[in-house]
Amino acid sequence: MAKKSIIARDKKRERMVAKYAELRKKLKEAGDYEALDKLPRNASPVRLHNRCGLTGRPKGYMRKFGLCRVKFREMALSGKIPGVTKASW
Repeated sequence: MAKKSIIARDKKRERMVAKYAELRKKLKEAGDYEALDKLPRNASPVRLHNRCGLTGRPKGYMRKFGLCRVKFREMALSGKIPGVTKASW
């Protein structure tokens, strides 16, 4: 499990990106890069990092499910993810 402070920091960044998304789009279309520089750094979507929805783990993230590989495997084997079964041939 990731530290609570790291998870909270990432959520704060997500909120800030959403808040400034429209303004960033307008400034980019206008080509006003000086005004873009004055926006907060965390308003840039590049600074976001995908994390597991349950544990906050940053590595082994699966986009389709929003989970890390560890939690995905646990949930898939216990039948909590519909349509996912263990492969056997």
